[in-house]
Amino acid sequence: MSFRRGVVRQSKFRHVFAQAWKAEHCLDDVRVTRVTWEGPLCAANPKFIAVIVEAGGGGAFLVLPLAKSGRVDQSTPSVCGHAAPVLDIQWCPHDDNIIASASEDCTVKIWQIPDGGLTAPMTEAVVTLEGHSKRVGIVAWHPTALNILLTAGCDNLLCVWDVGTGELVYQLGDAHPDLIYSVSWNREGSVICTTCKDKALRVIDPRRGTVLKVREKAHEGTRPMRAVFLADGKILTTGFSRMSERQLALWDARDLSEPMAVQEMDTSNGVLLPFYDPDTNMVYLCGKGDCTIRYFEVTDESPYVHFLSLHSSKEPQRGAGFLSKRGVDVNKCEIARFYKLHERKVEPISMTVPRKSDLFQGDLYPDTAGLEPSLLAEDWIAGQDAPPLLVSLSGGYTAPPSKCSTLRGRPKLLPQTDSTTASTAASATAGTANTVTREPESEAVEQPQAGRETEGGMERSRKENNHLTQQ
Repeated sequence: MSFRRGVVRQSKFRHVFAQAWKAEHCLDDVRVTRVTWEGPLCAANPKFIAVIVEAGGGGAFLVLPLAKSGRVDQSTPSVCGHAAPVLDIQWCPHDDNIIASASEDCTVKIWQIPDGGLTAPMTEAVVTLEGHSKRVGIVAWHPTALNILLTAGCDNLLCVWDVGTGELVYQLGDAHPDLIYSVSWNREGSVICTTCKDKALRVIDPRRGTVLKVREKAHEGTRPMRAVFLADGKILTTGFSRMSERQLALWDARDLSEPMAVQEMDTSNGVLLPFYDPDTNMVYLCGKGDCTIRYFEVTDESPYVHFLSLHSSKEPQRGAGFLSKRGVDVNKCEIARFYKLHERKVEPISMTVPRKSDLFQGDLYPDTAGLEPSLLAEDWIAGQDAPPLLVSLSGGYTAPPSKCSTLRGRPKLLPQTDSTTASTAASATAGTANTVTREPESEAVEQPQAGRETEGGMERSRKENNHLTQQ
């Protein structure tokens, strides 16, 4: 009796082809930051690419039009309003002109980039968020609710903000006993998963302030872990084994007792940054200091995580930006694009699925999350959840012009008041959610940090009480 040795798994992504762009299409002479933070240091959307760069006496990041290539002049204007190095940046999923930045100066700032890019250095943020007592290393926009932003700092705090009002709506100070390594929203934005220096993987409801699930020692190693929520509710983590081998693990968020799959890769010490594409269910792993980008497909059948291939190059990566799906070139069957950070260069790398036909390949491009939010901030705060609103990529995607009203998403904020009126209103309604106009930056800076720390324990309960009163 004869047996077949194995059946080749059918997948349209088995032959994803990765190719770096030619030298003339790269960005040269970009002085990528040397900060020792284990983040991607880069963010891209259909309009712009942003890269955290070296800055004397403060923190700065470059914002360049996506079509820009060639040498970047040293006099190119940057976003330079932070007083200390910038650690993380992320574009708003509902407005391609809005970007959030987190810094060692303990603040998070929201910036509005004009169409076409900067013509002068930008030092004044639209909103400054102050609530952390130590450096802030993570920003994560809510995937479906307008103006909701989550931040994580080295004070082990998780803060959820309504950037439309500049208001802290939830604060979780007792969920993590040590440094938070990563935060990821699920697809609807109802819960988050986090990894921490204590090696635990947690699933948290930020509105209730409760830890729903905990997995101690998700990875045995002492090096930083990362976690990302997948579209179907599973969680993918990267970390290190007890023998310092790099690992990839898949978990069922409803039961973290045992991983669904574990793969060990190599003994490099670079932290693996996972980038997830919910449309193709593919995960790309970029290791800091690696010369490779590995990519996998996650399926519903065992062994669940399937290695596809890897892209290798001679230069190690300092970080990487992952372009949102709306920005890829559908005419070239490009399903993903990375912006790999070298020491002095940014190199685009395209992931394509070769096809002979010139027609739109609908199987490669299911409808993807568009700019339109599913919920307003107050809807989400009131307990509502909704999946992303999807758009078709047939015929390609054209980024709309800037919507200057994104940060004023609520009708009651449309009438703008002068700073004196705003200050009076803010004083009169301190602690009342959904009615506070954004305070001027100067007043926010003058608030003593110590006062914020002593009041931190009461912050969440006060917000919740106000929230219950409104309901």
